[in-house]
Amino acid sequence: MYFPWCHFTCFFLLLGFGVDLANSQTCRRVGGKILPCWTIVVDPSGHGNFTTIQSAIGSVPSNNRHWVSINVKAGIYREKLVIRDDQPYILLQGEGKTKTLVEWGDHDTTSQSPTFSTMAEYIVVKYISFINSYNNNPPQPAVAALVSGDKSYFLSVGFFGFQDTLWDNYGHHYYKSCTIQGAVDFIFGAGQSLYEDCDIRVIAGRLGPGISGYITAQGRTSLRETNGFTFKSCFINGTGTTYLGRPWKEYARVIFHNCKILNIIQPQGWDNRPYPNFYRNQLSFGEYNNYGPGSHSPQRVKWINKLSLSTVQWMSSFAFIDTVGWLNISLRIGY
Repeated sequence: MYFPWCHFTCFFLLLGFGVDLANSQTCRRVGGKILPCWTIVVDPSGHGNFTTIQSAIGSVPSNNRHWVSINVKAGIYREKLVIRDDQPYILLQGEGKTKTLVEWGDHDTTSQSPTFSTMAEYIVVKYISFINSYNNNPPQPAVAALVSGDKSYFLSVGFFGFQDTLWDNYGHHYYKSCTIQGAVDFIFGAGQSLYEDCDIRVIAGRLGPGISGYITAQGRTSLRETNGFTFKSCFINGTGTTYLGRPWKEYARVIFHNCKILNIIQPQGWDNRPYPNFYRNQLSFGEYNNYGPGSHSPQRVKWINKLSLSTVQWMSSFAFIDTVGWLNISLRIGY
């Protein structure tokens, strides 16, 4: 259900707390927190406003201008979720990434399969997990989450799949303390994203003897593009063996910085397939100040395009994903 009284109520809240009506995304502030204008509760037992998450998302009006909190009670939700591109300013939060689970099992194509898709800008997701439960036999694209909206923040969110788990497709994104699990190209796309303090969980052991997985497949297509993936202070662990990444597009850019890496990495570290060898000098793959038994090998490939110290520092900072101040709001929204 949609709450038509919100716009009337929020108008006076905005006036009372001196918030600029020209940017009426917030209603009020308490200390360092920014509180949403209204809250929707999803409870499958019927004690909330909705029993399914998608119906709650659907109640948010087109071209929404006020932060809406959708609070999802613990449970397993068998549904596919889509936040449309005209539904900004949504805070979607569960009760814990091991307690609030959204699960589906599509696997026909990357675009059709996501359990969760978000297309809008200014989206915050917390304390919930998205699972693509396809059984991976044979391996097929089976996306747990598609992130195509700009200015998106994920805190303590789980993404679980096997192949193509997280499609970090487009926009500036920040992933903090998330768990991302998969075996083949399981973090891919052309997002401009910072992954910090995340658990990168490899399950390549399920591929079979002698077959290695790939953590990343980044999609930068030219030197003019600023996108890329940064993994900062993450924990790289799991079963089987894996490469840190391979290119999805010909100017792929990925760095691992200050990460703990267990002994699951192929000695070469990186692969350039499916591109021919003359593309190698266009790829920007890097490892900086990492530690753990998988963090170094004398057999690491020599052909990667080394990044300058200033570029590494930039890609490891908030400046890489935010030049307009959106993250300051996103980090503070919620109770």
